[in-house]
Amino acid sequence: MKIAVVGATGLVGSKMLQVLAERNFPADEMLAVASEKSIGKEIDFRNKKIKIISAAEAIAAKPQLAIFSAGGATSLQLAPQFADAGITVIDNSSAWRMDPGKKLIVPEVNASILTKEDKIIANPNCSTIQMVLILHPLHKKYKIKRVVVSTYQSVSGTGVKAVAQMMHERKLTENGVAAENAGSYDMAYKYAIDMNAIPHIDTFLDNGYTKEEMKMVNETKKIMGDDSIRVSATCVRIPVIGGHSESVNIEFENDFDITELREILRVAPGVVVQDDVTNFVYPMPLTAHDKDETFVGRIRRDDTQANTLNCWIVSDNLRKGAATNAIQIAEYCLAHELLN
Repeated sequence: MKIAVVGATGLVGSKMLQVLAERNFPADEMLAVASEKSIGKEIDFRNKKIKIISAAEAIAAKPQLAIFSAGGATSLQLAPQFADAGITVIDNSSAWRMDPGKKLIVPEVNASILTKEDKIIANPNCSTIQMVLILHPLHKKYKIKRVVVSTYQSVSGTGVKAVAQMMHERKLTENGVAAENAGSYDMAYKYAIDMNAIPHIDTFLDNGYTKEEMKMVNETKKIMGDDSIRVSATCVRIPVIGGHSESVNIEFENDFDITELREILRVAPGVVVQDDVTNFVYPMPLTAHDKDETFVGRIRRDDTQANTLNCWIVSDNLRKGAATNAIQIAEYCLAHELLN
């Protein structure tokens, strides 16, 4: 079994290598692919040094699987080349998610639709993944009509540069210097992120929403296989290094018993219920850090509208929101003999 990780030196690519090792994925040979400036450098995988190679070298080595986290433009260019060589691609960018010919997969929800003919498989947006894990079992029981979600997303969702910006601004604050008065420094965002919240993730569209917000709308419908679900999203960046949080309001067609609903979530795969407000137990980025599960709490009825629920969802965006979900797709493909 040969596996290629394309974008192996990035934040998510590095996490993919970590998760592959942790989950003992049966990789006899690991091929690490990165940009031209990184070729020849070495990275660690399972306590061994492996050299970074070019995409062309990786294709020539004919791995059965290539996991991409190298950005949309790179995926659009390289993923078809890998696929044409008979290599199954799992892509973490937004490049293929809404392509009608490509499957968008959260394994606990819809992995069963995959076939051996699917050579490019899309990994959803991090915020969508954690939300649909909660929505899916509830939709099967009560049928969802409408979802209103506000996200509180960590800076690691933007990348290394954003984490560096926040930590630099934090150091400035500790030294009594306001970030906006600190002169020029390398910024991932238009504004300071530390001590701030920025209601702007990705670019704004003509409808006033951002691409990130519309990803949540469109990807949710595709993964759930139901275009009738209405989704309204507001996505906000906050000064947390890792872990995305979401406040989600769900309107169902059918009424629900709150005890039964909690039990449905308690047994849902990949979901952990943390909902004991008497003892201050609820999901937080701090406690979700470096975990693969999605956590849900603050589960309560919306008293202002019939058949409606409020809840709070938290997940590690680099793990279940990206790397772990991709590796779980790979595990499913391997277990069901979908790889060449």
